This record gives sequence, structure tokens and C-alpha cells, in this order.
Amino acid sequence: MKKITVLLVAFPILLASCVPQKKYAALETQQKETQELLNSATVKLNACLDEKAATDASIAELRKQNQFLIENNQDLINNMGNLTTLTKKGADNLERSLESLKEKDLTIRKMQDAVTRRDSVTLALVTSLKGALVDMNDSDIEVNVEKGVVFISISDKLLFNSGSFVVSSRAKEVLGKVAKVINNKPEIEFMVEGHTDDIPIKNEVLQDNWDLSVKRATSVVRVLQKDFAVAPERMTAAGRSYYVPIDDNETTSGRAKNRRTRIVILPKLDQFYDLIEQGMAAATAGK
Repeated sequence: MKKITVLLVAFPILLASCVPQKKYAALETQQKETQELLNSATVKLNACLDEKAATDASIAELRKQNQFLIENNQDLINNMGNLTTLTKKGADNLERSLESLKEKDLTIRKMQDAVTRRDSVTLALVTSLKGALVDMNDSDIEVNVEKGVVFISISDKLLFNSGSFVVSSRAKEVLGKVAKVINNKPEIEFMVEGHTDDIPIKNEVLQDNWDLSVKRATSVVRVLQKDFAVAPERMTAAGRSYYVPIDDNETTSGRAKNRRTRIVILPKLDQFYDLIEQGMAAATAGK
């Protein structure tokens, strides 16, 4: 080993002594260039090795994914038949749902049409009543519509004396005007409601506020029937006592508002449903 080392050390010296100086320098330069090329090749080799390692890892992942797809492919093929069946059922269900929606939409539209026609009749009735009562004091008689129902509210002071259920002569003028409108619309049925305040009443004729409210209602019904020829089968008399107040019974003005008689135009639900059925029949025939 020592001999080899000595020879390696001595070789350049011998080479230098044996080879001309110019040629030696050229060889030395060539040797450096070769070393640089070797270093560059080594760097590129290392980069290629790193790239190869990354590529191998990517290939391994792709192979793993491919294997997963292969394993699941058969399951997908097997499920295609089931999916086809489900799709057909879904289409059938969707078609049935659309038909049902069409029928419901048709029903809703016909109900809306019926409501519109009913509201038109109600508006015409209200207009007629207000026209007939235009010269009356607004505080004594009011015509209102609540939830599609027409109400005629007449104050106690216009109809009766205090604690009495005898209709005054002035009130008969008002009832005559109401009767004229009602008689022009024979399809209308209505209810007369008597209302009182909460001050108790009891005498040889009246037992309590219930009794007073009912007797006031029946008095109005009798006047409409006997004096103005309103058909009795179209009327209902009812007493509400003081249980449906519209104001506070603690004040004089509130109690005065609560003492009232209401004529309620009863909605004809059978006619309303007839309108719907007629509309449905017409729509079905037009298909």
C-alpha cells in the first residue's frame, strides 16, 4: 500500500519530467473539464433519480386507484339493472305527482274564481245597503264586511228605549230600507242578533240580559215579517246578551256601543261549493 502511494505521488513528478510542460498543461485542463462534466452528470443523475422516485410513487397511486375501480366496476354493472328499474318507477311517480299538482292547481283556481264571484255578490249587496241608508247617521247604523260576511249594526238608541224591546217608529224607517234591499235578493238568509251592555236587568217581564237581547232580536224579526213582508223562513233571531262586547263596559260611551242589534247576512256555503263544482265541471269538459 505504501508503495502504491509513493508511486501515485511520484507519478505526476515523473510525468512532468517525462512529458513536455505544454502538453502537461493541456492534459491538466482536459482533466479539469472532464471532472466538471462528471460533476454535472452526477447532478443530473441525482435529479433523474428523484424524478424517477416521484414517478414510481405516482404510478403506484394510479395502480391503487385502478385496482379500486376494477373492484367496484362489477358492483356498478350489477346495480345498473336496479337503477334502470328505479328510474322507471321515479318517472312514473313524477308523472303521477304532476297530474296531482295539475288537479290541485285547477281546484285552487276554481275556488279562487268562486271566491271572486262571491265577493262580487257581497260588494253589490254592501253597495245596495249603503245606498239605501245613505241619509242615516253613521254613528247609528253601520254596514261592514268581516271575513266575507256582511254585518248591519244598528245602535240601541235608534231601535229601542232604555230597557225596552219595543221597536221605535223611527227604527221602522231604517228597517224598511233594509227590508227593501233584502227583498230584492230572495236568495239571502240572515240572522238578527241582540246585544246588551253588562248592567243587570230584571223585572216582571225580563229575567236578565239574555232575555232582553233575545226579545229585542225577535221584535226586529217580527217587524221585518209583519210590516215589510220579509219571508220568515229566511230569518233567525238570536240573543248574545253582553258576552260579545265591541267596547269597554266600564264607560258610558262603551256601554252605548255595546247595546246594539246586528243583522248578519248568512253565507250560503252550499251555493259557494256549487260554484266550485260548476267551475270544476266546466274545466273538465274543456280538456
